[in-house]
Amino acid sequence: MSPPPSRGRRSGDDFDRVLRRVQKRRGRVQRKRRRRAALVVGVLVAILIGVLAASFGGAAAFEASCSLSSLPAPSGVDGGAAHGLPLGNSFIYAANGSLLGSIPAEKNRQPVALSQISPWMAKATVAIEDKRFYKHGGVDYKGIVRAAVNDLRAGKVVQGGSTITQQLVRNLYISKERTFKRKLKEACLAIKLARSKSKDWILGSYMNAVYYGNHAYGIEAASQTYFSRRAGSLTLDQAALLAGLPQAPSVFDPIHRPLDALDRRDEVLRAMLDNGALTRNQYVSAVADRKLHLVPGRLYTRIREPYFFSYVRDQLIAEYGSNTVRSGGLKVYTTIDPRLQVAARKAIVGTLYSRTDPASALVSIDPSTGAIRAMTAVTPGNRGNQFNLVAQAKRQAGSTFKAFVLTAAVDEGINPESTYYVSGPFHYQPDPYSPAWDVTTYDHTYLGSTSIENATLHSDNTVYAQLTLDVGPEKVAEMAHKLGVRSPLTTKEGAYVPSLGLGSIPVSPLDMASAYATLAGGGIYSKPMAIRKVILGNGKDDIDAGWGEPERKRVISEGVAYTVTQILEQNMLHGTGIGAYFGRPSAGKTGTTDSYADAWFCGFTPNLEATVWIGYPRGEIPMLNVHGIAVSGPTFPATIWRSFMLTAVGKSNPVDFTEPPVLPTWHSFTRGQYAVGGYDSTPNYYYGGTTTKTTSTPTKTSPSKTPPPPPPPPPAPTIPLPTTPTPPPPTSPPPPPTPPPPPPGSNP
Repeated sequence: MSPPPSRGRRSGDDFDRVLRRVQKRRGRVQRKRRRRAALVVGVLVAILIGVLAASFGGAAAFEASCSLSSLPAPSGVDGGAAHGLPLGNSFIYAANGSLLGSIPAEKNRQPVALSQISPWMAKATVAIEDKRFYKHGGVDYKGIVRAAVNDLRAGKVVQGGSTITQQLVRNLYISKERTFKRKLKEACLAIKLARSKSKDWILGSYMNAVYYGNHAYGIEAASQTYFSRRAGSLTLDQAALLAGLPQAPSVFDPIHRPLDALDRRDEVLRAMLDNGALTRNQYVSAVADRKLHLVPGRLYTRIREPYFFSYVRDQLIAEYGSNTVRSGGLKVYTTIDPRLQVAARKAIVGTLYSRTDPASALVSIDPSTGAIRAMTAVTPGNRGNQFNLVAQAKRQAGSTFKAFVLTAAVDEGINPESTYYVSGPFHYQPDPYSPAWDVTTYDHTYLGSTSIENATLHSDNTVYAQLTLDVGPEKVAEMAHKLGVRSPLTTKEGAYVPSLGLGSIPVSPLDMASAYATLAGGGIYSKPMAIRKVILGNGKDDIDAGWGEPERKRVISEGVAYTVTQILEQNMLHGTGIGAYFGRPSAGKTGTTDSYADAWFCGFTPNLEATVWIGYPRGEIPMLNVHGIAVSGPTFPATIWRSFMLTAVGKSNPVDFTEPPVLPTWHSFTRGQYAVGGYDSTPNYYYGGTTTKTTSTPTKTSPSKTPPPPPPPPPAPTIPLPTTPTPPPPTSPPPPPTPPPPPPGSNP
């Protein structure tokens, strides 16, 4: 019996077996690499042969297939543009030319001329991508051979043969599929492009088209993304870093892989030295700096004035479509005044500064043009709120809507000074089988027999409920629409309800600002305007869209507007608006809804209107204890309005409201059922069905066919109107304001 093999010998056999297996695997890998390299060389040689054939005549069919004139315009390129570059991000600017932001896009791009790119960037790009760029005619034959030799020598693909011109053709004109036909066509087109365009055009176009990583397409976007600077100010080190990115943006990503990016930068610097673009001293100095000095930019992500920005973006999309707006290279110049934006925000946060405070919105309009000068909102504790509280939010307007009832009455020839109503609890129930509409004043005190003008200063709900019925809810709605309210003013059933006159139908702050601006403009409605000018991607001003041209139309006579303004001006001096008065001619109206869920102030001078709204965006939540008080129109809204207007127009020369040459002609008011001195048959109305302090919830009922209700109760004694001084402006941090008490019988 033979002895068993020793343990050491078995181990030796195992080692030999493993070694042979490793050698076989290595051999397979090497053979695979040789085959791949041979294939690459074959393709390169075939391309070289095809290119030579094309350059010396080629077949007619091939010539036609690579004709530059037969190609469609590059994606995102304006065919008529002289440079032929891809369009880029769209930018929005304020009235003073300052940047508000870039409209978010999947690809950030800002094409710039070669003269606006640092010379270091051009030198670095040529050195690392195509060092014979200025010597070949679009295809580098020596480069193809050199790449083939290097690939064979390495046994793998280590160097490509594509020139900058070929890469530009690939990026702009043809697909990126990996086929022999595509490579041949790419080379042919590169030759023809080199014959038809200058080297500077090709190099500039390449640097504007190539991808540099992190959503940056083109050198300007890359410069802003990585260094927060223009491409024209790139240093040698920065240019070398960026020039090395297009080969593999994710591998050499400076933000996420800084060491790999640093090695790639050094490789570019070495190529620049070898290419004669750097001196030895310049190279040594640049390589010695082992930091990337990144300053990540926010140009494409930071948006100032987000509410106004979104309003403008929506208008642009409606005109041009979302694709053009995102990547059409638009330059949009708006009407917004940064100084007034700052004033609006300071007025809000200086008054409501707690994280638990309700939200506030302010919008300001130039009555002479409709230009929106300020549009902002503050939602404490929720900085990421994207909902536009100014243009999109719709809430009950409360007593600010009474201005439209007053305007409708004056327009009908009803004299607000001599037409009297009885101020007292008002009960309206034309149909005994439907809920009644019961209206009271804010503090349940009443004026007795009083004029419409005096009832306006006291914001008397009971008088305005009767006046709305006498004028007609339909005419009140019609007047509101004329003045500028664009929200529908019917219930969901399509009915016009009497409670409309007390502000029961939701509207937006922009609606109210536009309508009050019409009064400030002497009865001329000016459509709210946010965009002054749009420069298209081809550099031309879009004059066909009508941007910047005020759309104006007279909707009421100058005399009617002046009469209403005079009463609202008296309201600032002696009525519920005294907290907003700031020492110069101004007119305005307060508004508060049921349960203190919304509070408003709408007011204007002859040359600027502003509207303030306060409430909780998530719902109609009562504001009963904000800084120790219940929020109503005469409180925080008036304070915010006053603070804003002091900054906006406080340093300019005061301007009086101009009396027009023709004032309204008053007619005998005999058709009203509720006006003192005459009664008529009851009009058929739908009405609100809940007891009302400031507004009521409208409901639809059957038309009335019953006799009119009995007259209102006998007049109560008239309560004199107290005089209250204007409250001082808030300090920072402001104490809880102590607003003036509303006049007895008033409804804020």
